[in-house]
Amino acid sequence: MIRTFDEHLQVFLQYAVTEDLGDGDHSSLACIPPDATGKARLIIKDKGILAGVEIACRIFNYLDPDLIMEVLIKDGTKIQPGDIGFHITGKLQSILKGERLVLNVMQRMSGIATQTNLFVTCLHGLPARVLDTRKTTPGVRFLEKEAVRIGGGVNHRMGLYDMIMLKDNHIDYTGGIAQAITQTREYLRRTGKNLEIIVEARNLADVSTILQTGGIRRILLDNFSIEDTRKAVSMINRRFEIESSGNITLENIRDYALCGVDYISVGALTHQIKSLDMSLKAL
Repeated sequence: MIRTFDEHLQVFLQYAVTEDLGDGDHSSLACIPPDATGKARLIIKDKGILAGVEIACRIFNYLDPDLIMEVLIKDGTKIQPGDIGFHITGKLQSILKGERLVLNVMQRMSGIATQTNLFVTCLHGLPARVLDTRKTTPGVRFLEKEAVRIGGGVNHRMGLYDMIMLKDNHIDYTGGIAQAITQTREYLRRTGKNLEIIVEARNLADVSTILQTGGIRRILLDNFSIEDTRKAVSMINRRFEIESSGNITLENIRDYALCGVDYISVGALTHQIKSLDMSLKAL
């Protein structure tokens, strides 16, 4: 079943709250009166890009619709230590129930948005776009990809269902690039599905074979050197979109973009990040 963002979020909230709350927040139940109200603030402790504010609002609303959240800094905004992201007002037991879940989500999303923005900034003035990948945390891909978007990146396929990507294993299992493309096009014709086809090239010979076969949307240059990327771009000559992937770093991403590729996918956006530090404190 293909879910919308809101449907993913609803399932996530149900599981995450149950995981954390169990049969009750006994720390709060033991010492906080059920009718006690008050206020807390989100304190930023790291420099970066803020992400997850809207999700935090949804979390608090899920736990207690009577909680009032005053957003002071919106998603996608640059932040500094000491900044205050939002105020939350209402029943103290409800605020405490949501504290850790909100922080866990916002810290990770902000880390991803910050990492993404670093890569995006490296491409300033160039047409190439930064893409995410499927190298995400199971169950929260929708949140991590939203963080990439907030950081200025572009969401690649959400899963295996919304795009066809013929990678090395598909090609090897099928018996070659031409066979994989031909069988894929027949599958799309037979099923009536309208999906883009991306084919991975491991070397310049693969690029040549893909060009001879045709019938695709994009060529993925996997682990190509800068020199071979330039050669591949010249060979393709804008017949198809071009994506670079593999061993892309902050130090070399601009060099790849200058070769003339359209997209650069970076797994490190979501699987090699440092969460931003922040805390929720009583006012």
